[in-house]
Amino acid sequence: MKSDGQMAIPTDWVKSERQVERERLRRQRSRRSSSIATASTILVIVLLFWVFTNSPGWPRVQETFFNSEQFVNALPEVLSGFLLNIKIFLIAEPLILIVGLLVALTRNLRAPVFFPLRALAVAYTDIFRGVPTILVIYLVGFGLPALGLQGMPTDLATLGVIALTLSYGAYVAEVFRAGIESVHPSQWAAARSLGLSHGRTMRYVVVPQAVRRVVPPLLNDFVSLQKDTALVATIGPLEALRQAQIHAASTFNYTPYLAAALLFILLTIPMARFTDYLAARSQKRRGQ
Repeated sequence: MKSDGQMAIPTDWVKSERQVERERLRRQRSRRSSSIATASTILVIVLLFWVFTNSPGWPRVQETFFNSEQFVNALPEVLSGFLLNIKIFLIAEPLILIVGLLVALTRNLRAPVFFPLRALAVAYTDIFRGVPTILVIYLVGFGLPALGLQGMPTDLATLGVIALTLSYGAYVAEVFRAGIESVHPSQWAAARSLGLSHGRTMRYVVVPQAVRRVVPPLLNDFVSLQKDTALVATIGPLEALRQAQIHAASTFNYTPYLAAALLFILLTIPMARFTDYLAARSQKRRGQ
C-alpha cells in the first residue's frame, strides 16, 4: 500500500513458463512452415525450368522470346512508352474515383424528383460494365473525334484516359455503392436523429465508413487498371505495348513483349501485395 491509501501497481511482469513454452513452439512451427514452403517453391521452380529447357522446341522459343540482345535494344523505347502508361494511370485513377463516387451517391438518392438521375446512373453502370473495355476504347478513340465537335479532344492519350474512366467508373461505382449499403442502418438513423440532412449524413457519417471498407477492392480494380492502360495502344499512343509492337514488327522477334510484361509486373505486384496487406489488416480489425 502507498502512504495515501492507493494500491501499489507492480511494474515488473514476467511471463509464465507455460507462456514462454507456447511462444517457443509457435516460433518453431512458423520456422518449420516457412522452410517447407521455401523448399517446395524452389523444387517446383527447378522442375518447371527443367521441363521447359528440355522440351524439343526450347531453342526456338529462347531465341524468339528470350533474346538478350533484343531485350537490351528494345528496353529504352519500351521504358519510355511505359512512362506514358503510368501517366495515363495517374490521371485516370482520380477521375475514376470521382465518377464512381458520384454515380454511387446518385443511385442512393431516394426522392422521387431524382428518379431521372437514378435511371441515368443505372443505365451508365449497366452499359459500361457490359461493354468490354477495349470496345469502349475503340468507340471513344475513333467515335468522339469523328463527331467534329468544337473543343473535342483529339490527343490519343487523352481519349484513352476518357475511355478508361468511363469503363472503370462503372465498376468503381458499384464498389462504392456496396460500401455505402454495408453501413448499418443504425448509423443512418443516429445521424438523422441528430438533425443531419441526407447530404450531411452521407458526407460525415456514411461515406467515410464506406470508403474505409472498400479500399481493398478499389485497389484490386486499380491493379487491373494499370494493366489495361496497355489497351490504349489499340488507338495508337506510343505506350509500352505499342513500342514493343514496333520493335517486334521490325525484327520478327517477340522479346520486346517480354520487356513490356516485366515492367507491368514490377508495378502491379507491389500494388497487389499492398492490397493483400490492407485486406488482412481489415479482417484482423474486424476480428475475423
